[in-house]
Amino acid sequence: MKYVVIIGDGMADRPVKGLGSKTPLQKAFKPNMDRLVLEGIIGKVRTIPAGFHPGSDIANLNILGYNPMEFYSGRAPLEAASIGIKLERDDVAYRCNLVTLKFNKDKTKAVMEDYSGGHITTEDARELINDINRGIGTEQISFYAGVSYRHIMVWSSGALNNECIPPHDITGKDITDYLPVGDGEDVLRGLMLKSTDILISHPVNRERIKRGDKPANSIWLWGQGKKLSLPTFRQKYSLDGALVSAVDLMKGIGIYAGFEILGVPGITGYLDTNYVGKAEAALKALEKVDLAYIHVEAPDEAGHSGNYNDKVKAIEDFDALVVGTVLRGIESFDEYRILLLPDHATPIEVRTHTDEPVPFVIYDSRIKRKNEGVAFDESITGRKDILVFEEGYKLMEYFIKGH
Repeated sequence: MKYVVIIGDGMADRPVKGLGSKTPLQKAFKPNMDRLVLEGIIGKVRTIPAGFHPGSDIANLNILGYNPMEFYSGRAPLEAASIGIKLERDDVAYRCNLVTLKFNKDKTKAVMEDYSGGHITTEDARELINDINRGIGTEQISFYAGVSYRHIMVWSSGALNNECIPPHDITGKDITDYLPVGDGEDVLRGLMLKSTDILISHPVNRERIKRGDKPANSIWLWGQGKKLSLPTFRQKYSLDGALVSAVDLMKGIGIYAGFEILGVPGITGYLDTNYVGKAEAALKALEKVDLAYIHVEAPDEAGHSGNYNDKVKAIEDFDALVVGTVLRGIESFDEYRILLLPDHATPIEVRTHTDEPVPFVIYDSRIKRKNEGVAFDESITGRKDILVFEEGYKLMEYFIKGH
């Protein structure tokens, strides 16, 4: 038996007025996902437990079968693992976004204009982060370049018990009320403020402005946590796995789970990603491993931007180029199961993650069901004749061992 998990990050949504009060999933042309639903087991799963921030870290740990209440220690340590940072016991890792702030004339106030620094390229970002590290790094504090706008700060024996708001939650808002609060707040705020002095006049940003791109003129620190300890996926389920994603967070989860991390040229975590390459890499990996985990970030990015047309396009590309490629290629294996779902919702109306249950489908090559008139969208979660997983981490065991 071969297993494939396909995640459309943030794909679930709420009715959008501009789409005739349909959700992007309901509006999109997605024959491959709908085919899976017609012949598969449908249900809803709560991927975000009560009391947890609705992030992809929590959701994907849950989907992989790791109870966040038992294993979660923060987002940044997962991303740190992806870029090869070895955390010591007392280290605290922070996610470090490169963001675009819109300042008033005397620079006494700022609005979060773009949590991604205009989806800055990895090359531009690396130069900025390296200069940040040279400029404000210390013996205790170091900055490490990641991918695009996503980077890491490590604070040796640093503060952990504080509240740091994700920048994608405050797009268009004055940052004053969302700066770090709690232990170490003065250090964290000071680093963010000092970063603007380096970045505003940086040659990379001057060139970006000339090209009409947004400048990455500040860092934003959040997602703090310490090194975590997970049993491997093989220890839990006696299966080997491989993971493909453009996102350091997902790669870090895969590393902790003991998965092979698949490298694919041209994957960006955005609408221009190499969708087909991801699917083909996962299929090839299945010749050696038992389970392939495919994560696609593009729908989530469109949700954060508030652009419903982009989200519909991201879903259609995901369906045609990822799900379609998997369905065609997986026929070469005798027996297989596919689990398809969003990890969480990223509604256009709020432009950030929410914690409502999401739909899922499990397709088994050996058992064809007949679900007449069903499409893969949020309406599944309102049906009475579905599987329900209130504890999301139990879904994986059912997928592998159940029915």
